[in-house]
Formats: sequence, structure tokens, C-alpha cells
Amino acid sequence: MGRHLNPVDGDIRKARGAGSCDAGRFERHSRAVDHDGWDIPEEARTLRTQVTDERPRSIINYVASPGIPFDRTINPYRGCEHGCIYCFARPTHAYLNLSPGLDFETRLIARPGASDVLAKELCASRYRVAPIAIGTNTDPYQPIERDRGIMRRILEVLRDFRHPVGIVTKGTLIERDIDILAPMAAEGLVRVGLSVTTLDPMLARRLEPRAPSPARRLAGITRLTQAGIPVRLMVSPVVPALTDPEIERILEAGAAAGADAASWIMLRLPREVSPLWRDWLEEHYPDRADRVMNRLREMHGGKEYDSRWHRRMRGEGPYAEIVAHRFALAARRLGLDRPTAPLRCDRFAPPPNAGDQLTLF
Repeated sequence: MGRHLNPVDGDIRKARGAGSCDAGRFERHSRAVDHDGWDIPEEARTLRTQVTDERPRSIINYVASPGIPFDRTINPYRGCEHGCIYCFARPTHAYLNLSPGLDFETRLIARPGASDVLAKELCASRYRVAPIAIGTNTDPYQPIERDRGIMRRILEVLRDFRHPVGIVTKGTLIERDIDILAPMAAEGLVRVGLSVTTLDPMLARRLEPRAPSPARRLAGITRLTQAGIPVRLMVSPVVPALTDPEIERILEAGAAAGADAASWIMLRLPREVSPLWRDWLEEHYPDRADRVMNRLREMHGGKEYDSRWHRRMRGEGPYAEIVAHRFALAARRLGLDRPTAPLRCDRFAPPPNAGDQLTLF
């Protein structure tokens, strides 16, 4: 298993996913906690979330990946307080000279001017409409959104422009914005993907320490779909020897909650995520650690991760094929494999500015 330079005591990192705060891969120096030599008892202070504001010059991030079904994204926040130990976005914190470990969960970047920048970008004459994906890197409905409201203001802009959007989240705070999302859904402008990794509340609390419980997420699917907002159940990530026995039961629960489609992704361990994940396994499930890692290596040609397009999301080999087959059979039985309507782009129109002459037709 991996060994970190800067492991953090369990009392200090209570309700956090990562167990260390190692420096990012671009930093020249690392920092470590050490005893100061004074035999003076000190109270261990629980890590608190720190939020720094960033004023973005642009907000739409264009991507050119053949392995994903969208070409542009928005990130209201950098870092994510949900603290999911497996999060593939953790390595992005290294670009900020912060730790992909505990810094990713506790030192967050908020982008309060995002909605104003978005409105300007959508008004540009060169802009061509296509669905925007939100939540593909860090969760737009993580806990700090309750106070910051950045995602809600972004949605208000998208609503005003009648712009299509796909949202991925674990956060049931999305229910707050049903008043915006439901009218957009009625026009074919929005689809939500809600991730359920496991139905076991204890496992979920260890994997995703500050995300809503599985039962609460399923209730969120029901509330959204009852409001006419289409929801895809995302069984992701599938963790070999840990969550894979639950695939069928998760799909059944999602279908009962009202989801109309489903998808899955295998556990991914890019860059710094791999040692963080291995240490997490050793701490919480040492009896299954070797089995989990051996399965992952079997799917990636002996490596813990394969970044090649069309392979990184699912893996290869007998085990990956069995998971795909099980998922397909259950999804077909539950009616979760039917094609979904594409988001509409033909309704896009910048709203009139104050003083603009209105059209007669």
C-alpha cells in the first residue's frame, strides 16, 4: 500500500475522505507534521472548510474528448466538500499548488462571478449553442452551494437564454432549484444525472463522507421526476469486490424512484487518486484490499489505471465484460436502457436587454 509523507490523525480529519495532505505533484517542496519537542498537551483541531473566491475571466470550458458525450462544461467550484475518496477530479487541485488529498476537500475555490461571465459568453456573436455539462468535475450542489448560490445564478442565466444543460450531482440541494429546472425540463432543456454508488449507508459514509445518504439521493430522484425533470441513475463508480454485488439492487431502487435511464462507470484511479485510494482501503477494508486492486489491474493490463480513450471508463477483460453484461441485463429488465430524447438547442435565444426594440413577429 502507499505511504504518505503527511498523514493526518483521524480525529483531525473527521468526516473527511482522504487520510493525508501530501503536496501536489507540481510543488517543489513538501510539508509534514512533526512534533515541536515541547511536552505540552494540545487539543486536536478538526479540519474546517476554507473557501477562497476566484473571479473568472471565462467560464465555459471547451473539451475535445472522443470518450464523452459533450464538448463544453462549467465548474462553479474547484474542489469538492463531499470528499469522495475515489474522485477522479482530485488531481486537478495540484494545478493550484494544493494537495489532491485533504486540501481538495477542505480548501475550496468559489467562482461568484460565474453567472455574469456566462451571460457575456452566451451573447457573443461567435457562440454556437450545444448542451453544457455541469458537475462533470466537481459537484455544483456540494454543501457550500447552500450559502453561495453560484449554481442557482448560473441556472437563472441558462433559463433566460433557454440554453440546454445536463447536470451531474450527488447533492440533494438540487431540489431547491426545481422551480427553475421544471419549466426548463418542460421545454426539453435539462436532464439530471444523479449518482448512487451503494445502498449501504455505512459504506457510503466512508466512501463519500459529506454527500447525502443513498436513501436521501433516491428520494431526490423521486422529487425531481415528480416535477417532470428527467433523471438518469448513475451507478458510478462500480468498485470491484466492494460495490459490484449491488449493481442490480441499485438499478431496481433507481427505477422504483422514477429514473428513466441508467449508466455506469468503473472505478478510475488517475495520478494521486491511486495512493489515496490504496491507503483508504488499508484503513477501512484491509481484508478486501488485495482483491480490489487485483481486479483493477486485470482490467488495465497490469496497471492500476489506463487513461486511453474508450477504455478508462470501463476497463477490459473478463471481469469488465461480466459487469457490463450484468448491468445491461438489469437495465433492460427495468426499462432503463431505452433511448432518451436529446436536449433541445433550437430554443436558444439571448434575452432582450433593457431598451431593445421588440420584434413584431
